[in-house]
Amino acid sequence: MNDKNLERAAKLDTTSISDALDRLGIAGQCLNIKPLDPSFRLTGRAFTILYGPAGQPPGTVGDYIDEVEPNRVVVLDNGGRENATVWGDILTFVAHRRGVAGTVIDGACRDTHLSRELGYPLFSRSYSMRTGKDRVQVEAVNSPVNIGDARVHEDAVLTAAEEIDAIEQQIRAAINDGKTLAEARRQLGYHQLQTRRK
Repeated sequence: MNDKNLERAAKLDTTSISDALDRLGIAGQCLNIKPLDPSFRLTGRAFTILYGPAGQPPGTVGDYIDEVEPNRVVVLDNGGRENATVWGDILTFVAHRRGVAGTVIDGACRDTHLSRELGYPLFSRSYSMRTGKDRVQVEAVNSPVNIGDARVHEDAVLTAAEEIDAIEQQIRAAINDGKTLAEARRQLGYHQLQTRRK
């Protein structure tokens, strides 16, 4: 995505983007990935890391952080593992100092207090104290990864999401003007918004 698309995406909520993905027939929703704090939001280009089981000798887990540019989103594919964490307070501390936009993990994180204290957006399946050191290692950097069954590529779905968002705003306005929800939805074609188009 270019910077203009990042600005467009930042104005949308995840439900509009999810509905746009449904309309386009793209399985792009990151299932079971949740924010550590409900107030966390982030938008940015992905810096991806793919993890695999540790070899002999085991490789590193987090040395890549010095390569992440400001405003990027660190996206970690740990295969959904919740028994070996790949993000903790040192990575949060460094990422926050570097101006990284946030982190998304298909797996577990740990040391969650610092993320909340700094307001550093962190999204994951869960959290636990068990380290990934000597259990997993980096397999690839900036390659396609899977997060919550979604393939991470930066493709445009923004036009559909913006249309959905605009119609939802019109529905709210119509209700404020005295229409019922059913009337507003029918008038604005709400029930077809998420339907895949041929």
